[in-house]
Amino acid sequence: MNSIENRVLIVVGDASETLDTLYPIYRLQESRFAPIVAAPSKRTYQMVMHEVKPGWTITKEWEGYTLEADVAFADVDPEQYLGIYFSGGRAPEYIRYDEDLVRITRHFFDAGKPICSVCHGVEIPAYADCVRGRRMATVPKCRFDLEVCGGIFVNEPCVVDGNLVSGRTYHDHGHFIGKWIELLMEARSDSALKTFDSTKSTDGAF
Repeated sequence: MNSIENRVLIVVGDASETLDTLYPIYRLQESRFAPIVAAPSKRTYQMVMHEVKPGWTITKEWEGYTLEADVAFADVDPEQYLGIYFSGGRAPEYIRYDEDLVRITRHFFDAGKPICSVCHGVEIPAYADCVRGRRMATVPKCRFDLEVCGGIFVNEPCVVDGNLVSGRTYHDHGHFIGKWIELLMEARSDSALKTFDSTKSTDGAF
């Protein structure tokens, strides 16, 4: 299960949104993918929960679960992964400046691999200059981050732009995560077919 055809990066940092992070991890596992948590360093990260409480006009935050990172950004070879997911929360605002994360992000966009982003996750590909001309959903308060970097804001629960799938917040998970997993399954099938054809060609060589 932990082959290249199954590994998917989950990008996090301190203050990643709990539901934004755990829901796609479990969905990936159900679909027999291997979610690999990547972060600035290999350690334990504190996730948070976000909600606009009744009577509030801004987001309230409190602590969620903790999560262990499997690999540091500096040690990631993006060629070894099938897709990538940018979780929400406050983390993207801080980790987007990591040079290795920028390198990783650009690989997935340049290679056309399945990409998924939710909420503040858009801040990472936006900073990496990967959203120009791309249609994306994000939480409305991040609309500026997307548009100032050349992206097109769409206020819908699921936006699919080629290999890029996005949603606004965790309330949209049931609408967009499944679409991303479908792209991953297609990519996995294509990868398996290429591997089979390569093996068959080698076996038949004299």
